[in-house]
Amino acid sequence: MHDIVEKAKLADKVWRLRVAAPRIAKKRQAGQFVILRVHEHGERIPLTIADADPEQGTITLVVQEVGKTTTLLCRLNVGEGMADLVGPLGRPTHVERFGTVVMVAGGIGIAPAHPIAQAMKAAGNHVVSVLGARTRELLIMEEEMKRTSDELLVVTDDGSYGEKALVTDALRGIIQRGTKIDLVVTIGPPIMMKFVSELTRPYGIKTLVSLNSIMIDGTGMCGGCRVRYAGENRFACVDGPEFDGHLVDFDNLMVRLSAYGEYEKESMDLLQEAPRRLGEKGCRLKEGIRAQP
Repeated sequence: MHDIVEKAKLADKVWRLRVAAPRIAKKRQAGQFVILRVHEHGERIPLTIADADPEQGTITLVVQEVGKTTTLLCRLNVGEGMADLVGPLGRPTHVERFGTVVMVAGGIGIAPAHPIAQAMKAAGNHVVSVLGARTRELLIMEEEMKRTSDELLVVTDDGSYGEKALVTDALRGIIQRGTKIDLVVTIGPPIMMKFVSELTRPYGIKTLVSLNSIMIDGTGMCGGCRVRYAGENRFACVDGPEFDGHLVDFDNLMVRLSAYGEYEKESMDLLQEAPRRLGEKGCRLKEGIRAQP
């Protein structure tokens, strides 16, 4: 069992969990992730490691309640643990002294952007961070990103905090003011990463995106996390999770991410109607496709 040693609410349905995982904490690098199951009958989901403390033997996960498994995970309390936790997985972010690095993060994507910003800053880069959220209440980790950035810009969809704009508007402003950008790293909803990549393409600015596609085993064997990249199939778990945003087929990615939407909704509805204790066997859903609640 990997027990939760600290739990804090960052925003509505967004939680920061500090989890005991000493081996992972010692080996993880910026950009890597874990795959976990909340209980022995649960599905496997990937989560980026938002931070780690090798001395304390803990890793930090930032989780948003969007489906059954993330909801169950966020219901765990301090002292409770998950069935299994595997990692660190994926290729770490390539970090060197590029020059000026712009981090563009939206929503829950701010959490995985944080360790990358830390690493880029430690390597001697000038780090400019653009954070986006729908409203002020949904903005997370502003102070943490401020501490690791030379410049921080915040935008919200409704204008309740920072500038009323999209992250692409803020990035366009940085480009148009004449800042020489050596690298853009963007993490957030696929549609956001797509438009950030399209914005930087005509300027020839190298742009990395972090893909959180459907994953099962995390070793490249199942093929569930495949993405179309430069006209070929790649696997986010072993070839990524970071890719050149100018070569990713985002339209294909978004179709694949929505493939199980109907099943996910039905599973979540069942959980809300008849919640069960973690690990307790429930009825199998028809066709054996859906996970047990």
